[in-house]
Amino acid sequence: MDRGTVGSANRGRLRVEVRTEGDSEVLTVVGELDHHTADLLREPLEHALDQGRTRLVVDCSRLEFCDSTGLNVLLGARLRADAAGGGVHLAAMRPVVARVFEITGAEAVFTVHASLDGALGE
Repeated sequence: MDRGTVGSANRGRLRVEVRTEGDSEVLTVVGELDHHTADLLREPLEHALDQGRTRLVVDCSRLEFCDSTGLNVLLGARLRADAAGGGVHLAAMRPVVARVFEITGAEAVFTVHASLDGALGE
């Protein structure tokens, strides 16, 4: 099954690249995170947590859109990571994505960094 098209007729609307850097699992999210693509992020977040990786850094520098479903995926990962003694760090959010977090108040429950380097350097 081509996971790049979950729930969407638009091929490649979301891509998630995963790598480990030091004690962080870095997930680079590219495209649109919404109801149709949320599982493409949920699955690698859950896999990282299942593997004991509790410091998750989400590189949002190429995330073009995030709706409430995408926000809920990140909130769910934050709850699991926090319970395991870790956390979810959001890095380099574009203004349109940052606005969703600001409007909902979700920015207050995440550690937000201006850049990926800043998130990894902490």
